Amino acid sequence: MSESVSPAAAAAPTGYATVSVAAILAETAARRPDKIALIVGEQSISYSALWEETLAYAGALRERGVGRGDPVAILIPNVPDFPRVYYALLALGAIVVPIHALLKAEEIAFVLRDSGATLLVCSAPLLTEGAKGAALASIDVVSLMMPPHSGDESLDAVGFDRLEDLAEQAVPLETYVACAPGDTATILYTSGTTGSPKGAEGSHFALVEQTSTLLLDTFDMTSDDVLLGCLPLFHTFGQTCVLNTGFRAGATIVLMPKFDGAGAIELIKRHGCTIFFGVPTMYMVILSAAGTEPVQTNLRYGISGGAAIPVAIIDRFTQLFGADIHEGYGLTETSPVASFNQRGVPPRPGTIGKPIWGVDVEIARADNDDAIELLARGELGELVIRGHNLMKGYLHRQEDTARAVVDGWFRTGDLGTKDDDGYLRILDRKKDMILRNGYNVYPREVEEVLAGHPEVSMAAVYGIPHEVHGQEVVAAVVLVPGASATGAELVAFAEEHVAAYKYPRQIAIVEALPMGPSGKVLKRELVARHES
Repeated sequence: MSESVSPAAAAAPTGYATVSVAAILAETAARRPDKIALIVGEQSISYSALWEETLAYAGALRERGVGRGDPVAILIPNVPDFPRVYYALLALGAIVVPIHALLKAEEIAFVLRDSGATLLVCSAPLLTEGAKGAALASIDVVSLMMPPHSGDESLDAVGFDRLEDLAEQAVPLETYVACAPGDTATILYTSGTTGSPKGAEGSHFALVEQTSTLLLDTFDMTSDDVLLGCLPLFHTFGQTCVLNTGFRAGATIVLMPKFDGAGAIELIKRHGCTIFFGVPTMYMVILSAAGTEPVQTNLRYGISGGAAIPVAIIDRFTQLFGADIHEGYGLTETSPVASFNQRGVPPRPGTIGKPIWGVDVEIARADNDDAIELLARGELGELVIRGHNLMKGYLHRQEDTARAVVDGWFRTGDLGTKDDDGYLRILDRKKDMILRNGYNVYPREVEEVLAGHPEVSMAAVYGIPHEVHGQEVVAAVVLVPGASATGAELVAFAEEHVAAYKYPRQIAIVEALPMGPSGKVLKRELVARHES
């Protein structure tokens, strides 16, 4: 006769620990209730008020049928409603599926279908595409930020419930639901540079542990800091490093709904921002707006990620703002930070620092897809990562997950080296490497050279097919305002600084480079322009 086993006992192999990303806001609201959590425009919101509003939203969403394990998509820009809805869903034990604010209806519908979202919470300014996408995916919509009687028939006619109204009528949630460490907290979609976007599942444990590690061993951030939140919160960089880590520290976050260089400088000055987070293109735009004269601010340092930042940009920023830039590295699949030029140690420009606490970053043979063969220090290969920060996997894509995670290591697709001191360098993406006459050309190396020209603001180097050489090296460049350099002059400049097989034979002067959601240049679009 077999013994009966209780559900609790059956769960024992996975342990009894609980954790929730929602605790990040709840705990700080309890400990620092009157501290200002968010500043947006002229509005300041305390931690206690933000948590109360979050619990009210959670109560309304609960009455709409949202419960533990339910994927719910959010389409909200950098406004206070993003954290309200984000933490409300996590407090319910639901799964947050953030959607890039610039996606079109068909792209939104893909994310909704693929994630299995049961509801879309959409801000009024984004309803045009959001409502269409939801209709294509046959799911309900709850709106935000829509005036009760706007006078705009195009908005009033859509007939969606306002979350603000629902929250006023609902019973607020009392506290957050306890989740298992391995429970899925978020599904973040990769930018889809190859094929369709993939949904990376982030666990409550990985996201909470990331904030612990960043605050204890990586960043220098306290409750006295004021962070400028220009990074989109729907993206892993802004969501984890600014929102979750900032709130865990009890810092104040100044949100910027739409980024521009002059506006960012004005906010840094007005609110005494001490830490700036940005992708390299943001630093370039700020430098362009700053001009040539030093800018007096309270900035202690800047944090850069999302793509490689040219050393010339770091030098210019330090000269004008008197603050170092600390570069790090990570991916959506790594929650995101895997390595960083830790505060307290002078940064090494041109490197992405050392692995963060509890995470291994090594170099493996790039041409062996079936196994991880680690290489000696100094050798060039593919960066591979393992640690507490790894995703659970790609949703519904076991084969993609198996290709990405081999022998317990996540294959990044980035080529680089690790020196004897443990510092990592990125040379380029495997797929971006150019093969000219049998020689490897790494675009980042050439981009660094072009960025050193005083009239260059941004540069992108890429390869195009060539009958004789296999591939030819070309570039697209954005000049600083008022500059007059020609493509031919920049070709000559590059020729002086790199080997003959590396310098671009063509350089196009363009007004802007095509950007992806994380601020990376979409080189495939530049290649397509050549082929068309």
